[in-house]
Amino acid sequence: MRWAVIVPGPGAGRGPAPAQPLLRGMVLEGNPDVGSPRTSDLQHPGSQGSCILSSGEDVQPGEEPIKYGELIVLGCCEEGGEETEAQRGEVTGPRAHSCYNGCLSSGDKGRRRSRLALNRRPHANGVKPDVMHHISTPLISKALSNRGQHSISYTLSRSHSVIVEYTHDSDTDMFQIGRSTENMIDFVVTDTSPGGGVAEGPSPQSTISRYACRILCDRRPPYTARIYAAGFDASSNIFLGVENESNVLQDGSLIDLCGATLLWRTPAGLLRAPTLKQLEAQRQEANAARPQCPVGLSTLAFPSPARGRTAPDKQQPWVYVRCGHVHGYHGWGCRRERGPQERECPLCRLVGPYVPLWLGQEAGLCLDPGPPSHAFAPCGHVCSEKTARYWAQTPLPHGTHAFHAACPFCGAWLTGEHGCVRLIFQGPLD
Repeated sequence: MRWAVIVPGPGAGRGPAPAQPLLRGMVLEGNPDVGSPRTSDLQHPGSQGSCILSSGEDVQPGEEPIKYGELIVLGCCEEGGEETEAQRGEVTGPRAHSCYNGCLSSGDKGRRRSRLALNRRPHANGVKPDVMHHISTPLISKALSNRGQHSISYTLSRSHSVIVEYTHDSDTDMFQIGRSTENMIDFVVTDTSPGGGVAEGPSPQSTISRYACRILCDRRPPYTARIYAAGFDASSNIFLGVENESNVLQDGSLIDLCGATLLWRTPAGLLRAPTLKQLEAQRQEANAARPQCPVGLSTLAFPSPARGRTAPDKQQPWVYVRCGHVHGYHGWGCRRERGPQERECPLCRLVGPYVPLWLGQEAGLCLDPGPPSHAFAPCGHVCSEKTARYWAQTPLPHGTHAFHAACPFCGAWLTGEHGCVRLIFQGPLD
């Protein structure tokens, strides 16, 4: 694992977000080295309220739009989603949980979705610094009365602030990310709960800012993308306590919004990832091998993602996550004296969680198109060995100060010595 530039986000806009975003760069294995970041005090983009990501002005009918990259919400279930059995501390039978494994549980709708492609806009909407003003801090609100003028204010002290006015930049496109559903936000992201856990009592206050961050993309090759903390609000203003910094996004960069984590994939990086057709072909190939339950001798099969995640299918493969032995669902082997969710594998006698296997459906989270041979523990999401080992060794943000390896498909914290397990299937007896 290689880490790129780490830039703390000093401000999160004028939302009621108690935490501040942290921007972390990470390069996926096999990609080029990270270039040196360009730091600029004043190069912050603006927005003209457009949220439609359409093709560029030079694209002819029938041609693909120029893509800057894609943002993918790392696998956390929506607040209020259904708990996994592992989190409830019990195994009572087949049950599903809703998560961002390729799609929001409520469906991808408009600007609120699990992934978003950033394409070159028909017309540039970026802005660039124009005029700087030094002003007394108490007079900021009066100085920022022009809603049509993009500006950023820096509070340097109780009595001294700096206001930077911006003008249109025809060389950049700007995309804004945040919790707000206002028109200037291109990608609406809400708080996520690892593994779909349900919090008891009243819903906690959101930790994602209404105007969390913004991405500035050059409209000309090599289409460099840079990320900045905080975004312009409805009054075209940004308020920061200190000067902001920029970060050049690389393939695999992680963006921590203090409540959700986004993954940035470049077009070149996505070419190395499997396609949805390849994932479906792998599912069909795995089912064509006719794996069997070694005890019940029933044929197992991964269900089609088209039918959704209502509950495990009767032919659903289940796995003992400590040893990797794959079975069909059964109700024996409980060892509640060892824990409410502990079961004993009938083949090797190891005791541990027993969960259904689900194929990872978010192709952008995969490092290669390898066969689905490994599962994350304890959630049971299946992917290639390279993908499983990579994410198992990658600590993801938890809160504002902690990091923990988690399943990229559902966000469940990984357990065990390696965080993943090699799956052991039994072939048909004939």
